[in-house]
Amino acid sequence: MTRNEHDRIPRRHFLGSLAAGAAASALFTTRGAFADELVRTPRQTEGPFYPDKLPLDTDNDLIVVNDNLTPAVGRITHLTGRILDHKGDPIRNALVEIWQVDNSGAYIHTKDPAHPRFDKNFQGYGKFLTGSTGEYYFRTIKPVEYTGRCPHIHVKVRKGGKELLTSQFYIKGEPRNDRDGIYRAIRDQKARESVTIAFAPLPGSRIDELAARGDIVLGFTPEC
Repeated sequence: MTRNEHDRIPRRHFLGSLAAGAAASALFTTRGAFADELVRTPRQTEGPFYPDKLPLDTDNDLIVVNDNLTPAVGRITHLTGRILDHKGDPIRNALVEIWQVDNSGAYIHTKDPAHPRFDKNFQGYGKFLTGSTGEYYFRTIKPVEYTGRCPHIHVKVRKGGKELLTSQFYIKGEPRNDRDGIYRAIRDQKARESVTIAFAPLPGSRIDELAARGDIVLGFTPEC
């Protein structure tokens, strides 16, 4: 990754310092779990619609493309979490990627049959480089159902050019989860719960925003 790519990742950092801070204070609980209490995040399929053409804007704010004034349609969600190794130590300089459908159920991928109706004001994909605490932050929308799938957000973690993990986040309490074959494929109950996260009202928000937290635990310590 070039220096310019690193420089673009944290653009619009006011989001990370303001909105993410509010989300964090609402959701962070115990942050120093013992290693034997950590549940390894299950690997899940990347699916067919990882972006075939990355958007020009790939920062961590999926609601606004570049500096457009029109935001994406959907319920704004502040997604936060930490990237941890198997001992519970934070992983610095991990590149976290997310991608998901827009509010109409369309991916940014050009071969998605629903792509013609894709919301041009939704970024569809974003990335964030973790700091010393392993924290990541995205402003996105609450995921909606895609044909044949329950609502979910795809997530991928890379470090030093190596892909470490691909998984998916699901909505806690979503009745369609139990009808989703990919979700049900996670046989271990604790592993399933680790990627089933609450989308809770963000305290103090005047526009009905949500906050969600999904920590990602790797089963190893990646090389520096």
